[in-house]
Amino acid sequence: MIDVAIDLAKKAARKGEVPIGAIIVRDGKIIAKAHNMREKKQNAIYHAEVIAINKACKKLKSWRLDDCEMYVTLEPCQMCMGAITNARLKAVYYGTPSTTDLNWTTKTQNLENKECSKMLKEFFAKKR
Repeated sequence: MIDVAIDLAKKAARKGEVPIGAIIVRDGKIIAKAHNMREKKQNAIYHAEVIAINKACKKLKSWRLDDCEMYVTLEPCQMCMGAITNARLKAVYYGTPSTTDLNWTTKTQNLENKECSKMLKEFFAKKR
């Protein structure tokens, strides 16, 4: 399966994108495939993994991909791992580990807003 992801990564490289390809498999069949498209779309979140997750969700008509696995050419970044975790993929297999250290920081600060906390607690209390 990683061979399909590698072919997608090569396609990305030919288009001037970072060469990363990803596929999502369910019951041994590929249900989604993608490569990086940040440059083409000029969008920071158009990583191969996120695009593949979006396609799989559309195909299955569900955001829960708990019976699916991902094959990707590079170890997913933090953003992609967040998407993978939220989509509930059962496994991720990657071709090579990431050695890139992020060389920028974004300031974050907890405002400790009670209304935000209350709204979320009430929402999930009703769901359960």
